[in-house]
Amino acid sequence: MKRTMTTRRTFLASSAAISATGFVLGSANMLRAQEGKVLNLRLDGDNQILDPGYMVGGTEIEAQKQCLPFLAEYVRDGDAFTWQPTSYVTRLEYVDDTHIEFELTPSLMWSNGYGTLKASDVAYSYDRMKESEWSGYFDALDRVEVTGELTGTLVLSSPFAPFIMVTLCHGPGAIVCEQAVKDAGGRFTTEFPAVCGPYTYSATPGQRAVFDPNPEWTGPAPGFERVVLQVITEVQAAELAFEAGEVDCTELGPDALARYTQNPPENTAVTTAGELQYMWMGMNTEHPKLQDIRVRQAIQHAVDVDSIIAGAYANTSSKSNGIICPGLIGHRSEASYSYDPERARALLTEAGVDSLQVTLRTQNWQERLLAAQIIQANLAAVGIEVEILPMESGPFWEMGMEEAGDTWQELELWLMRFATVPDPYEATQWFISEQVGVWNWERWTDEEFDRLYQEGQAETDPDARAEIYTRMQQIMDDTGAYVWINHEPEVYAHRTDISIDAAPSGELNYRNFAQV
Repeated sequence: MKRTMTTRRTFLASSAAISATGFVLGSANMLRAQEGKVLNLRLDGDNQILDPGYMVGGTEIEAQKQCLPFLAEYVRDGDAFTWQPTSYVTRLEYVDDTHIEFELTPSLMWSNGYGTLKASDVAYSYDRMKESEWSGYFDALDRVEVTGELTGTLVLSSPFAPFIMVTLCHGPGAIVCEQAVKDAGGRFTTEFPAVCGPYTYSATPGQRAVFDPNPEWTGPAPGFERVVLQVITEVQAAELAFEAGEVDCTELGPDALARYTQNPPENTAVTTAGELQYMWMGMNTEHPKLQDIRVRQAIQHAVDVDSIIAGAYANTSSKSNGIICPGLIGHRSEASYSYDPERARALLTEAGVDSLQVTLRTQNWQERLLAAQIIQANLAAVGIEVEILPMESGPFWEMGMEEAGDTWQELELWLMRFATVPDPYEATQWFISEQVGVWNWERWTDEEFDRLYQEGQAETDPDARAEIYTRMQQIMDDTGAYVWINHEPEVYAHRTDISIDAAPSGELNYRNFAQV
């Protein structure tokens, strides 16, 4: 399930795209005038692979939500997240811990003459996903039993509490037309072989993607007749386009969010989709400089996280106390350590460390570099000298993987951020014993943690699950290998006369946007 860590923020800036922004965005108002109820949005890069089994996992999911069926979708319940059946089903429910029955809405048509949506399409889609690059999402699914043209049962191999939230609501839960995909050769890239949704899809690479009305759609009508997405790679350029009235909604970076919080543009609303990203500073427990837990604990106490959030993130993100994000079962209000430079110095003295030089690796992004500089100053105050090593994304994401070379042996400190889905299960999977040398770069193992990981998947009682994930985070604290930093939000600015629908992980669902 490595793919789940690909986030909307991983697209790199393109100077060519920025220079073309004026021309591209200039067409948006013309399209609005020509078409009437047109929704103009931003696309942060071309969709390369729309196929759910082989996608990157960013805006392709947004396209799938408009054009392909899903059995379930995310909804917010106060400060937490849950799910509800989509308009594609008249029934979706657990009948016991390992059986989920569904009944599809009748007479929903696939385009291009492929007939109605059937339960066999669901079975084909999920069987196909089990053999795809996103197969991890379907590890718990044993089979799909087709019990009628519109009915079926999802049979799990064992109880797996987050299956609907983690799998059915997210991009891998998209349903494709069996015959259409087979006619396309078994896979597809930039065109859907058949759609079943309110919109059709077309794209001009490097310029825009367009969602036009699907004349064969008989389900609920979308709020806008047409959706046009202009390719704008940089968040800052998209923010300027929004302020110029060229796009109706855009993601906000930390600086703009701080400014909008204090002084928003006229007729602007701000919506937070979720805070399903967790950032920390990790430490290699096997490195000779960091093998003594007292040294790691000293570093934990030496870092002033509040200063990082203020100085690098303009107080636009919430403080992290572990890997479980706000709104999820098991989210903690505090960690088991605190900022205490005196305690840090005492621990270093106990460990017999008079001086220490370490390297801190980070992606070469403005916020990360600022965070690294604050950490550098914090550690200098307790006698630890830090060299900051900025890195490009490619080598950064490989540096702790044993299969990628020997860099993992040199790792000392690093800043890392993962993104997740709205269930605590996924965040914990990267730190079990078998992930050492893969994504567990801190390189510790714990039998209790591994056992709780399995128990958390099967437990269906929310209170019991909360206890499991709280304990797992305590185990991580006790390694001394983590300094929890923040949960960056996915935040959107939009016109006040538009209500938006955003998944907690940030993907927009244009079909549910509405004029208010």
